[in-house]
Amino acid sequence: MPHAVSQLRAERLARSTKPFLARGGSRRAHCPGCRLVPSHCICALRPLCGTRAGVCLLMHDIEPLKPSNTGWLIADVVADTFAFGWARTEAAPALLALLADPRWQPYVVFPGEFVDPARVVHTLAPQAGEGGAPAAGRRPLFVLLDATWPEARKMFRKSPYLERLPVLSLHGDAASRYRLRRSTRDDHFCTSEVAAQCLALAGDARAGALLQAWLDLFSERYLQAREQRPADADSAAHRQLLMAAHA
Repeated sequence: MPHAVSQLRAERLARSTKPFLARGGSRRAHCPGCRLVPSHCICALRPLCGTRAGVCLLMHDIEPLKPSNTGWLIADVVADTFAFGWARTEAAPALLALLADPRWQPYVVFPGEFVDPARVVHTLAPQAGEGGAPAAGRRPLFVLLDATWPEARKMFRKSPYLERLPVLSLHGDAASRYRLRRSTRDDHFCTSEVAAQCLALAGDARAGALLQAWLDLFSERYLQAREQRPADADSAAHRQLLMAAHA
């Protein structure tokens, strides 16, 4: 079964009036499962993992189409991943239903410095449920805005259905290891790196480690294919993924 981001990509392609050509992307055929050229395919290594937490990806218009998008990698690893396209004027009914589902406690993951301090949390302490009922049994649901930083700020401001949700602000000391898109700041993390931090915070440390290792291997194979280098089946990234999968 195609996962949530794969399905969203198919829906977005069906609405396109012309082919999507990624800047710097390869014109060669790509594997539909991992988006890499067949010679560098990693589908056989995919480490799907059960988690207590879930991830809800709110994706800007063309993010599902980008071959370097890392929201796809989250859906590869985390079974409970949901994906929705973002629009300024409306929200998908299924998204609103998910955010209102009493089985989940949603958190919008966003830097606290841009948010009213009253909404900001740094841990997953139980939140009050509807009518003051305790929410200790609800599973964490991390709402990630999958977009460029300027787009994500706009999405955050113009999504009224997110205003009632607590904002989880992460504090990470490590620099981003993501190499497929440029950023002017080392503390700007890609979507998969943010999700890995969230999973660790929720107690899903193994899933977080698997996701980071999966991102590292995907990035390595993507660059090897782009630079027309053979896939290295004995690389440090490959070995790290195998170690994380058997931990």
